[in-house]
Amino acid sequence: MTNFQVKTYDEYQQAYQRSLEDPESFWSDIASTFTWRKKWNTTLEWNFEEPDVKWFKGGKLNITENCLDRHLKTRGNKLALIWEPNDPKERFVRYTYRELHEKVCQFANVLKKNGVQKGDRVCIYMPMIPELAFAVLACARIGAIHSVIFAGFSAVSMADRINDAGAKMVLTSDGLNRGAKQIPVKRVVDEALETCPTIEKVIVVERLGWAVNMVEGRDVWYHDEVKDVSKECPAEIMDAEDMLFILYTSGSTGKPKGVVHTCGGYMVYAEYSFRNVFQYEESDIYWCTADIGWITGHTYLLYGPLLAGATTLMFEGVPTYPDMGRFWQVCDKFGVTIFYTAPTAIRSLMGGDIDDVLSYSLDSLRVLGSVGEPINEEAWHWYHTHVGKERCPVVDTWWQTETGGIMISTLANVTPMKPSHATLPLPGVHPILVDSDGKEITENGVEGHLCIKHPWPSMIRTTYGDHERCRLSYFSTYKGLYFTGDGAKRDENGLYRIIGRVDDVINVSGHRFGTAEIEEAINHNNHVIESAVVGFPHDVKGQGIYAFVICKDKPENEEWLRAEIIETVVEKIGKIARPDKIQIVSGLPKTRSGKIMRRILRKVAEGDVSNLGDTSTLLDPAVVDEIVEGSLSKAKV
Repeated sequence: MTNFQVKTYDEYQQAYQRSLEDPESFWSDIASTFTWRKKWNTTLEWNFEEPDVKWFKGGKLNITENCLDRHLKTRGNKLALIWEPNDPKERFVRYTYRELHEKVCQFANVLKKNGVQKGDRVCIYMPMIPELAFAVLACARIGAIHSVIFAGFSAVSMADRINDAGAKMVLTSDGLNRGAKQIPVKRVVDEALETCPTIEKVIVVERLGWAVNMVEGRDVWYHDEVKDVSKECPAEIMDAEDMLFILYTSGSTGKPKGVVHTCGGYMVYAEYSFRNVFQYEESDIYWCTADIGWITGHTYLLYGPLLAGATTLMFEGVPTYPDMGRFWQVCDKFGVTIFYTAPTAIRSLMGGDIDDVLSYSLDSLRVLGSVGEPINEEAWHWYHTHVGKERCPVVDTWWQTETGGIMISTLANVTPMKPSHATLPLPGVHPILVDSDGKEITENGVEGHLCIKHPWPSMIRTTYGDHERCRLSYFSTYKGLYFTGDGAKRDENGLYRIIGRVDDVINVSGHRFGTAEIEEAINHNNHVIESAVVGFPHDVKGQGIYAFVICKDKPENEEWLRAEIIETVVEKIGKIARPDKIQIVSGLPKTRSGKIMRRILRKVAEGDVSNLGDTSTLLDPAVVDEIVEGSLSKAKV
């Protein structure tokens, strides 16, 4: 059977109807297009109460055999991975499917040589270099569970994740290039590992040629280890429900949540969604700009494209270095046909000179994608007009770390497109809107909380080491439903528009942070008694971070204190969580039970102070006037 791909709107409607009427046979047929060592006994067992979801139960496979081995006969000499370095003067590197297979097998043998076995957790803290891709696939090859940590997180954030996973090994590099900067990655790892007793080995890939601290007996260089290993490594046979990876995401409490994805269902959905959303064709050169440290990089830079036998491009750099035309230069250089990036990147490039785009032809492009947060209309039109020359469909994709793959999106040139709307669910995805009591809203032209009614193969199975947290976070709000945490509008034609988080999570440049996590970092400062953090609209990042801070004493110099607080947040979490505005306050708007009224703080942060609603129930209503007055004059970075 060939891979499943709808090509017309009629086919979409038929497939969607079939997926509603008989979801199990729908997914069973799609799963049958992959290589399995043993076919599954049961397509789906599920309940959303516990929750307990099992797809393709009894099926045996290895995801890397589907990413690599099965392509060798027909696509062995086809380009699998193109790596473009940070510096355009440095040579790019290309790997065919046969070469990538060898590199992954070698890395897998290095892992085995250093004691990694099936079921071990391996944390990967690496820049966007080819070895990061090899490392992820090598873990999957031997049945080790990978947990990639974005190489911009602080030592404290890394240590939290390593300890939660109980990881045995860290894979890292000496340093990394990011734009004009070079960053000492290994030094951050060394700091993190001071509080990580489970780590036995660290494997270091050379990127910058820096001399770094190597702990005897623990740290080894990858280039030394790989010299004498075989280019063949048999794939470990995995159960469909065995863990493939843990990826940490910020929750509404301070502690990061380890989202768990499993081998079979994730594989099926990653390929299916990649193929259908982007309307993939065999000759495409596909580029997803996301870092592999985020779910987008997992599913749509690595697994999805490789499962489909595509050519995927991996970029080490940033969109603005050495100038604002870097993305477009790379598109022209490699003849990129499908380009998938974040609204944040688009908005930052909109701020440059239009000639930074117009000086490139971009005539190879045929599909544009947007990911990480809803794209605003202005950015959508700029992207469609100047990058896509009004001939490329824009697929505005809505999904989450927890969903594993794209859930609601235009399918390129197949289903309707509407600026700033994710539009329609993929066949096999059953979204509904509910009111605050959990009652389904069936009509169109409405707004509600976005839930999913039926399981899909790549959905979260648990939060690592704490299943109750998974239940409480996603399945307890509305009985029998997966709650996304997002609000959405459905227009008169049934097209969905995501309107943002309804819980205490801020989406900064497409990356989600729990307010509690940022507050905890701020509260580490000795001068701070308490803080409250909210999001506010930001022209480039989508949402900015606004912190309201109570101090023990009136600070002698507020600017110094702000700088200190920013330093603490960067140290504890990373630069990406740096507050945009910090307002020193004497109190916070709290109810008599002590709950902070974030609704009021959000209004203040948004500059909408004319309609704060009823404040009479607050413990101290006067504090609101003080905050409003301060916000108009004092809130700065």
